[in-house]
Amino acid sequence: MRAAITNTGLKVPDRRIIVSLAPADLPKSGSRFDLAIAIGILAASGQVSADNLSGYEFLGELALSGELRGVSAVLPTLMQAVHSRRLVVVPRASAGEAGLLNSDRVKTAAHLLDVVRHLQGLGDLNAVPPFVAKPEPRGSCDLAEVQGQHLAKRALEIAAAGNHNLLLIGPPGTGKSMLARRLPGLLAPMTHDQALVSAALHSLSVSGNSLRWRERPFRAPHHTASAVALVGGTALPRPGEISLAHGGVLFLDELPEFDRRVLEALREPLETGRISIARARRSAEFPAQFQLVAAMNPCPCGFFGDSQRACRCSPEQVRRYQSRISGPFLDRLDIVVELTRFTMHWTPAPRVTGDSSDTVRQRVISAIGSQHDRCGKPNSALVGGEVRRYCLPDATGQRLLSRAADKLALSARACDSVLRVARTVADLAEHVSVGAAQVSEALALRKDLGRSAEHWQIE
Repeated sequence: MRAAITNTGLKVPDRRIIVSLAPADLPKSGSRFDLAIAIGILAASGQVSADNLSGYEFLGELALSGELRGVSAVLPTLMQAVHSRRLVVVPRASAGEAGLLNSDRVKTAAHLLDVVRHLQGLGDLNAVPPFVAKPEPRGSCDLAEVQGQHLAKRALEIAAAGNHNLLLIGPPGTGKSMLARRLPGLLAPMTHDQALVSAALHSLSVSGNSLRWRERPFRAPHHTASAVALVGGTALPRPGEISLAHGGVLFLDELPEFDRRVLEALREPLETGRISIARARRSAEFPAQFQLVAAMNPCPCGFFGDSQRACRCSPEQVRRYQSRISGPFLDRLDIVVELTRFTMHWTPAPRVTGDSSDTVRQRVISAIGSQHDRCGKPNSALVGGEVRRYCLPDATGQRLLSRAADKLALSARACDSVLRVARTVADLAEHVSVGAAQVSEALALRKDLGRSAEHWQIE
């Protein structure tokens, strides 16, 4: 600090300097306070007027030469400072992230001397230019390139339209991961506010803000990930994978291979859309409104029910493998689809079958608009009396659901899940009411894991 001020041509007071970083109970770390401390020293020594400093925020690391270096996690600070109607000065190196706000209350500086001259009324600081997103190719992730699996593609469309959680079950090579990676391309574009929140969460992460602007996040942690990695944590709480997937998709491949405690930790954020992290030094709450897509093999060897390869697992092994997923966790998955292997004839050029992602996305956007006009939220967020109010089917549909609930032993939560999915099916078809056809399709999209091994043993 002394070297930076001296090399700028300013004077450091020849006395003991005490810097108070209040409030003391708020943890502070890193070099983001360098610029603010330097301005405080200069104001206390009379080299800078302290009259207008109450309306400023200063962020930046100081080099020995007085140059300003960028710091991490700028965006959340800027959002709060701009909301409080304060003028923020950031290093020029942080202008890219600061430009996401598109606010005239954020200024950039390259050197400590630039800030001092501005405060002395001898010059102006540059405003942050608004961020301009560069169009980037989407890559080969079009739904039309997926051959076969019509039921799974239909389930993917319904999941995107109603923000429903989805589980894909099938032998290796049936396209589970390929389908999951195409879900973000079916979702409606993010609004500016949604994109800001998502970018702010990524800014707080260890890797920094690596998210492309207004692109739905897709997070796919490995099955060896710990509970802290998924929900967030460390001594100073940081967002985990579920918060980094906020507004987008969290993909859990090889679902039974995840530690059971890790999966159970997801139950609360799946219900509330938020995660509270309590540590000895600090507590924090992060948003976690993600769409869960999971994939799993039906048995340890992966070929239970496969038409081309025989399964080597005993009924007990199949039952034990599938029971790694608890009933309460499964109840929170609105759609459970079984994928089967089909014969594919290889060709040099990819075959295009079915609707493209752009076509499906237009239907999804239309269905989402109907939901927000009706109840102001996606169908998956409907709870309690809202389900009865907005998703109740006609008399024929009610009788069908009642018989299915008795025969399949569906819980009350599972019945509500079926009604929510049926409401989404009706929205995609632009039907005002829910009928037996929609209830029937919703039931068909809810495979019961518990019956697979028992049915195989009977045969």
